[in-house]
Amino acid sequence: MNASKVFLVAASMSMSAAAIAAGAHGGGHGAGSGEPGKASEAARTITVEMYDNYYEPEEVSVETGETVRFVVKNEGSLVHEFNIGTPSMHEGHQKEMMMMVEHGVIQGGKLNHDMMSMDMGNGKTMKHDDPNSVLLEPGQSKEVVWKFTEKGDIEFACNVPGHYQAGMYGDVNFE
Repeated sequence: MNASKVFLVAASMSMSAAAIAAGAHGGGHGAGSGEPGKASEAARTITVEMYDNYYEPEEVSVETGETVRFVVKNEGSLVHEFNIGTPSMHEGHQKEMMMMVEHGVIQGGKLNHDMMSMDMGNGKTMKHDDPNSVLLEPGQSKEVVWKFTEKGDIEFACNVPGHYQAGMYGDVNFE
């Protein structure tokens, strides 16, 4: 194989790996915090209620390798997110959530669903359809099934602008 073919193969493999790691909505949602779980393998169900700028419960304990079904309910008056990830992942995701506000996707207590499929450039949309996250209007409820594959610095958080900074995050503790 000549040098140009080797370079082409290496470059395409590198881009493919980056694309897989990046995830659908931004920057690898959930990277380093586990993987999507199968509902049939969930060891238990944890109900998480979201209020305006806090969660109930404020922390959860899991075991390494455990699959958990989270039933997430928005009991607040604003749009809220439940997102499982590392603190650095949340920091990066907050920039994307700011774009959702700036473009009118998040409008206080409601979502503009038509705008969520809007092309943001570079193949990104605002669909918010990652397996480790739900974005809910007041009164809505959805499930997240997540497998905690390894111990780490993991939290669940609302990355709607200002919510994380107001204290809307909780710890995932490993037993």
